[in-house]
Amino acid sequence: MNESSDLLAATFDESVNAFFEPISTAISTVVFYAIPLDFLGEGVELPLIVVWLVIAGAFFTVYLRGFQFRAFGQAVRLIRGRYDDPRDAGEVTHFQALATAVSGTVGLGNIAGVAVAISLGGPGATFWMIIAGLLGMCTKGVECTLGVKYRNEYPDGRVSGGPMYYLTKGLREKSPRLGTLGKVLAVLFCIFTLGGAVGGGNMFQANQAFSQAQSVTGGDDGPLGFGAAGAVFGLVLALLVGAVIIGGIRSIARVTDKLVPFMAVFYVVACLTVLFVNIDQVPEALASIVTEAFSPEAGYGGLVGVLIQGFRRAAFSNEAGLGSAAIAHSAVKTNEPATEGHVAVLEPFIDTVVICTMTALAIVITGTYADESSAPGVETTSAAFETVVGWFPVVLAIAVILFAYSTMLAWSYYGLKAATYLFGESMLVDRTWKLIFCVFVIIGASSTLDSVIGFSDSMIFLMALPNIVGLYILARVVKREINGYRERLASGEILPVAERR
Repeated sequence: MNESSDLLAATFDESVNAFFEPISTAISTVVFYAIPLDFLGEGVELPLIVVWLVIAGAFFTVYLRGFQFRAFGQAVRLIRGRYDDPRDAGEVTHFQALATAVSGTVGLGNIAGVAVAISLGGPGATFWMIIAGLLGMCTKGVECTLGVKYRNEYPDGRVSGGPMYYLTKGLREKSPRLGTLGKVLAVLFCIFTLGGAVGGGNMFQANQAFSQAQSVTGGDDGPLGFGAAGAVFGLVLALLVGAVIIGGIRSIARVTDKLVPFMAVFYVVACLTVLFVNIDQVPEALASIVTEAFSPEAGYGGLVGVLIQGFRRAAFSNEAGLGSAAIAHSAVKTNEPATEGHVAVLEPFIDTVVICTMTALAIVITGTYADESSAPGVETTSAAFETVVGWFPVVLAIAVILFAYSTMLAWSYYGLKAATYLFGESMLVDRTWKLIFCVFVIIGASSTLDSVIGFSDSMIFLMALPNIVGLYILARVVKREINGYRERLASGEILPVAERR
């Protein structure tokens, strides 16, 4: 039975991969097109999608005069609930909206992606990863401000928001001609979101969660080594996902506002344990991160090569500019769109500046990135954890599973909002999407669909094209919203709920 189930799984994988491979290759070639920079060294390339994302972050940082840094204090006050008014339209609190969005970005990129960046670009890639994260904070603030401003509010208290709504309504508000463009961009964004939600936000997460669970329990010889183990694991995971997403954003938020702080603290403490055990090497590691950002090891392409690695992994990790977070943040209870723009700046800070940096420090201090015996990725991070004690990779596996689960919860909601925009707000669309999503959890955990994952990665980053076009067109609207809010805040017109009469 074991051999027959393995054969069936292999046949299924091969059939699906054969169908998707030409499609995936064609789309990936366009989406991840990179300009060769051979004059800097062999293999150095500049991916245009990363340029598109980073330039947006840099533009809005300058245009809004470093808004993300000025917003930090008020963002903290907002997530503490000081301005939460239950009478405001929306479904979740500021903290719950942030937790849901963070759950969608904190994932394997924080563990494997960082290891890849450092293995290829050296410790200096960490510095540029942080810089890209700081720029991404502003992009997140912009898209989430627009998400709340142009969201749909329904009589039963539900709301729907995100790029598809500000692309449609915001561009139409600017000009009738732009309204047609906005409609096209919104439809494209939703199609890309559905593809990304099924693949990168679901199947890939389920697949990696099972791989880690199987690895730490003995591999093929362990309890998860039998032929149908992936399907059984996927079924359990699908039931856990379904139990939460059936209740919509409020149910998802109730889980993520507890799960995200726990898993973030759990992972950061694990990384700090690695640092503490190697405390004498911390100063040297920090010095190498800064110095090698400007004087990286020869042979990889110099400054530009290491900069690209840092920017690439930060962009892939925090999703700033993709528009996904704006969908979650749009559900917040507020009548002030700029409040969620303030809260959203914390997301790339948590994801990239804190969690990715913790991973990077653990890898740099232990030196596992220089070990050529294992492929760059989770193995590199796992090796860093293993320097503490032999069983510590189990802690990493738990973190991977938690990150994967939380990512699936968030992306189920992103896909739902894309589906309801395309096919209408109805219970049929709602239930059908959630059923499809749970089925793909099982498929993802029990398959190795490389071409499907490549296809879905392309879909996720294609979301950035229509989204950022809309952000540029609506830049003045965002500036007016943010400046107006901050002026009223400074004048005392806007007060914490406890101080209002």
